[in-house]
Amino acid sequence: MTTELPSMQPTGWFQVAWSTDLAVGDVMPLNYFGLEMVAFRDLDGTVSVLDAHCQHLGANLAVGGCVVEGGIQCPFHGWVWSGQGRNVCIPYEDRPNRGRRMRSYPVTELNECIYIWHDVERRDPLWQVPAALDVLGEHIRSQRYRSLGVDAQELYRGIHVHPQVIAENAVDPHHFRFVHRTSVTPVVLSENTDDATWHAKVGFGKRWSDGVDRSGDSVNTLEINWSGIGVSFNGEQTGDGVRIIAICATPVDETTSDIRATYWISEGDNFEERLRVAKSALPDDIKIWDHQKYMDQPALAPSEAAGFKHLRSWARSFYPEQAAASV
Repeated sequence: MTTELPSMQPTGWFQVAWSTDLAVGDVMPLNYFGLEMVAFRDLDGTVSVLDAHCQHLGANLAVGGCVVEGGIQCPFHGWVWSGQGRNVCIPYEDRPNRGRRMRSYPVTELNECIYIWHDVERRDPLWQVPAALDVLGEHIRSQRYRSLGVDAQELYRGIHVHPQVIAENAVDPHHFRFVHRTSVTPVVLSENTDDATWHAKVGFGKRWSDGVDRSGDSVNTLEINWSGIGVSFNGEQTGDGVRIIAICATPVDETTSDIRATYWISEGDNFEERLRVAKSALPDDIKIWDHQKYMDQPALAPSEAAGFKHLRSWARSFYPEQAAASV
């Protein structure tokens, strides 16, 4: 038995910013997957992410680089690189250098968030980032939500956790009693998976004690949707409304991840209090994760073994060695 983490180079979509982090013309340094990157929003409003270092003489575009017509300009000699990583201008030459490219990462801006596609094999995206409302139930989609503000965004940097450990919460109903102090253990009512998605419905309280998923009944339920192991949406129906929480972990290096949490609260009374309550649970999880050792052969109890084994088997397909074997 070992405690070695799975690969911190997983394949999938990972959040690197919120849309509000980058105005037109802004440049932002990123450090993920052990790499230095640069994100920028060009003059047309499109977000691009490149490896950070100019292919001319290695200057870091995120340190003094600026957005100009056509892309991002290096602060050292003014070379301009497009969002696709092509050199489009050398100010003191008649033509660009068409033979050199910078690595460009596929970017999706959706859910008021910015995601990049990471794959060590450098394949095109194998699936798309879902819209939060499209993958949760009709009782979630039918609500109106407050516009997202900075008070509904939380960034936890450098947490000692692998994204898979966070995804394992989807099959761990017992932790609710001890970490989140619920009165009873919730019941997993349904699970549906495919190559890229894990979707579960969980019921809280006596209403769901029989473990039967009643179609159309969403009172005191939590829907969980994972897209790969980097992007998750949780839609919860409570007595005072609906809340959606996105929890997205992105590896920084071989031992740590940044976690971004985004909160959408349905319109109604007591908005500030409902947002406060929605934000109160994650810090308790993070306190556990940040000091947890990953066990590749944990001593699972009978009631939880099947769920953990199924999720870990699903997650293995996102790691480079398995991905390489399938292409």
